[in-house]
Amino acid sequence: MLKKLLITLAIVLTFTTSCATAKEPAKDEQISTYELLNIFGEVMERTKAQYVEEQTDKKLIEAALNGMLTSLDPHSSYLNEEDYKYMNEQTSGKFGGLGIEITMENGIVKVVSPIDDTPAAKAGIQAGDYITDIDGQTVIGLTLNEVVTKLRGNPGTKVKITVRRSGDKPFDVNLTRDIIKIQSVKSEIKNNDILYVRISAFNEDVDKDIEKAMKDAQKKLKNKLSGVVIDVRNNPGGLLDQAVKVSDLFLEKGEIVSTRSRNEEDTIKYSATAGDIAKGLPIVVMINEGSASASEITAGALQDHHRAVILGQKSFGKGSVQTVMPLRNHAAMRLTTARYYTPSGRSIQAKGIEPDIEVKQAKLEEIKSYGLNLSEADLKGALKNEQATNDKKKNNDKDNSKKDDKADYQLIRALDLVKALYLYGQNDNADIEPKEEKTKEEAKAK
Repeated sequence: MLKKLLITLAIVLTFTTSCATAKEPAKDEQISTYELLNIFGEVMERTKAQYVEEQTDKKLIEAALNGMLTSLDPHSSYLNEEDYKYMNEQTSGKFGGLGIEITMENGIVKVVSPIDDTPAAKAGIQAGDYITDIDGQTVIGLTLNEVVTKLRGNPGTKVKITVRRSGDKPFDVNLTRDIIKIQSVKSEIKNNDILYVRISAFNEDVDKDIEKAMKDAQKKLKNKLSGVVIDVRNNPGGLLDQAVKVSDLFLEKGEIVSTRSRNEEDTIKYSATAGDIAKGLPIVVMINEGSASASEITAGALQDHHRAVILGQKSFGKGSVQTVMPLRNHAAMRLTTARYYTPSGRSIQAKGIEPDIEVKQAKLEEIKSYGLNLSEADLKGALKNEQATNDKKKNNDKDNSKKDDKADYQLIRALDLVKALYLYGQNDNADIEPKEEKTKEEAKAK
């Protein structure tokens, strides 16, 4: 039975290879393929017959298929029925687990980013952390799919992971699995006039949620909006079409991203359509080492078109396109088929997006003066300002808003930058004619 299966597989592979290439492979190459398939069959037969524990054909063949694909790059893999179902749940925004996006780096599991409001994020897991053990067992030697399977489980069950973080000793984190419901977009008004939009993942309808947030903010502030901060820190990516649509919301024209495979004729370019929902207002996009894939596409497009200032730290650098190809028996294969390129032709792969303004996360502390610094208001007999009451109320509102963001230094810098860009734009467009007339009148008087 097994020999018949292998002979059939050999015929199919040879036929596929000959159809896929422009010229027929040399005889020695064909012989080499047959020899390798014979070795595969021999290894499988001996494993079934002599391995210390009994193994099924299904398990061995699935492992072989997955090994073939994962050896190409960290993002290609074979998905059995369960894995394929889980992947579809992720893109729809609801699934079970811990809430972390992971990848393989030199055989070790690396956290790309934790997802907001999930067990992993609440436990303090950070982008760049390495997971070395799960429930006391090493992950070295496991495939990415096997690691994901170990981390997944029924809601309410517990799992212990060992984490290595740069500069720290390894430490254990106990987590309780939960149903992960991703609210991809959150928004609020900061400092009374800036729209802050947090995108945690590029799942379905993200563009619609952002468009709604923008319209609501403009309506609430009666068109007194100063600008927008788009936060894609620790955003592992998601759907390509959503990255394109989100970028298109703020661009009037031009290329957003292109995907190029090994065949030049398969290059696809995605372009913006007319209409900027921010109407030219300043935009700051926040990124960090946990911003990957679709996040980098959006940041790169807005950066290349000079539509936004990118602030934060260099992004993750995942610039490859994975195509999911359904197979028989409800399985699928995820294969890297192309690379992403920004409008200026930059490849994101393994390089990431460099911020225009690098700002590392830091702790902000107020330096106490202990009453040694004096101002005009502190001087005896100083005149009072008749507008002090109203100004005090406005300043209190701003101070209260800033208190909530005090722990997020990068966000404070982003908000200040948006305000500065807005004020610069206002001053740049200001009418200076009256000042010139006054100068002429003064000159005549002299």
